[in-house]
Amino acid sequence: MKAVELQALKETALREGRAASTPEAIEQVRVAYLGRKGALQDIMRGLKDVDASERPAVGRIANELKTALTELLETRKTELQAGASPSATPRFDYTLPGVWNRIGTRHPVSLIIEETIRIFARMGFTVADGPDIETEYYNFDALNTPAHHPSRDTQDTFWLETGRLLRTQTSPVQIRVMEKQKPPIRIIAPGRCYRRDTTDATHSANFHQIEGLYVHRDVSLADLKGDIAGFARELMGPDVRVRFRPHFFPFTEPSVEYDFSCHVCGGKGCRVCKQSGWIEISGAGMVHPRVLKTVGYDPETVSGYAFGMGVERIAMIKYGIHDIRLLYENDVRFLEQVSV
Repeated sequence: MKAVELQALKETALREGRAASTPEAIEQVRVAYLGRKGALQDIMRGLKDVDASERPAVGRIANELKTALTELLETRKTELQAGASPSATPRFDYTLPGVWNRIGTRHPVSLIIEETIRIFARMGFTVADGPDIETEYYNFDALNTPAHHPSRDTQDTFWLETGRLLRTQTSPVQIRVMEKQKPPIRIIAPGRCYRRDTTDATHSANFHQIEGLYVHRDVSLADLKGDIAGFARELMGPDVRVRFRPHFFPFTEPSVEYDFSCHVCGGKGCRVCKQSGWIEISGAGMVHPRVLKTVGYDPETVSGYAFGMGVERIAMIKYGIHDIRLLYENDVRFLEQVSV
């Protein structure tokens, strides 16, 4: 056999391989060309009788035929197994009804954050943001948190090998804003926070918080109480009541915790509020003079208040959610019940 004839045989074999549309047809092509009694074996046995000038070209083309046809047949097998045969006509039933994708809904946490931003925007607050990975200075030192405070321990805070940490609150944002801006300042800072809490029905190691800060001349605790009460009525309804209790935080003086009246029983006492009629929201207070001095403010000239609130806690209260873990399990059936 001459090289020209073998080249034509190679092209014929490859053409038949590409046209094979069933496993049986593929096997027939393999046996015809690559089998023990196939065309390629006949060529190799007769190679000694080929003219010496033709022998190198014939040998090369024979090897090319074997390699190319083997690869082609393996590819065709894979295509047929995957149902991707190019010769197969795709089936589509045009009489079937269309499949409509449901319109997505917003997550309860997002709803609370968006509504909180709208309410405080009407009071003149703007939104500020800061990094999730913070330095010890912004998360603790600048907020007047002493070196021996329990929140600095590794069992309470996620420390990184670099000496930085995952912020435990959004309060560092107020420091960053005050460093860059002179009073008046009126901001809220929603964002993620991280603490080494054991996950249960009311706690999570990753949660959301909204920090509020108002610094100007003659800001008083009365301003704080008025703004929080106005926010509560806007978010929870006109009948909600707010109470403030003395507390302690390193970065505020005086410090308070504030509660909303239970939306389930209207303050009469029930299982949700543990028969107290009140649900604890979060902490607040007047910005500590040391914090003001840290950012270069004169506490004799300006004053301010700060507050923080857990977004998940408010979502649980507003939507009657009994387990915080439901907010993170991504069960569409649950989310559709509380989203709008």
